[in-house]
Amino acid sequence: MAYATVEQVEAGFRPLTTDEKAVCNQLLDEAAIQLDAIAPIATAEAKGVVSCRMVRRAIAASSAGDFPVGATQGTMSAGGYSQSWTMSSGSTGELYVGKAERQILGLGNQIGASNPFAEVSPE
Repeated sequence: MAYATVEQVEAGFRPLTTDEKAVCNQLLDEAAIQLDAIAPIATAEAKGVVSCRMVRRAIAASSAGDFPVGATQGTMSAGGYSQSWTMSSGSTGELYVGKAERQILGLGNQIGASNPFAEVSPE
């Protein structure tokens, strides 16, 4: 179940081509699965906003066409021709949740710890 529509993605972005709309629908479904996994208690409204941001970023990166999907760094040269890329997750053309989006989802910077040797008080 997607948390946003193609029209919502377009509203804050740009009109999408027919091909991009098909891709957008698929990416919205994938974003929903990803968001349900990482933020199960986030509101549907928050997941909708984050879905739109994730999909816009992926479509913008893939429509640029100059960078391979997954690239975080790249180099192009002319003349003697040179091309190099560094690949990593959370980068060009991929769906990922950024720091601001984690805050929208209520995840923020959570740090936790547990002590397996701590005494548990009987209650």
